[in-house]
Amino acid sequence: VQLQASGGGLVQAGGSLRLSCAASGRTFSSHVMGWFRQAPGKERAFVAAIRWGAGSTYYADSMKGRFTISRDNAKNTVYLQMNRLKPEDTAVYYCARSSYYSTSRNDYDYWGQGTLVTVSS
Repeated sequence: VQLQASGGGLVQAGGSLRLSCAASGRTFSSHVMGWFRQAPGKERAFVAAIRWGAGSTYYADSMKGRFTISRDNAKNTVYLQMNRLKPEDTAVYYCARSSYYSTSRNDYDYWGQGTLVTVSS
């Protein structure tokens, strides 16, 4: 499985970005795709996750209401729509795959290369 993240960039506070994660290789409906982010000097943290099959979604508390995770099964792509961005959202965002839902990065076995999001004040 290979994951390719894209869509990062520079945006002003209050703006929006949509990240994409294209997956190649076999995926199963039971798999979970997650987004994590890592800010400078901080550990990689859970942002959101979605089940390929059922489409169930999960969010870190601080993202609820601003971020939306979705998937397009036909395109094997997962999206992260980020609205009302804040400077503290600045980080490298990674997509990853797990065989089950988890907020722990240790439970995700495949990772994309990361895409940088910079939010200016």
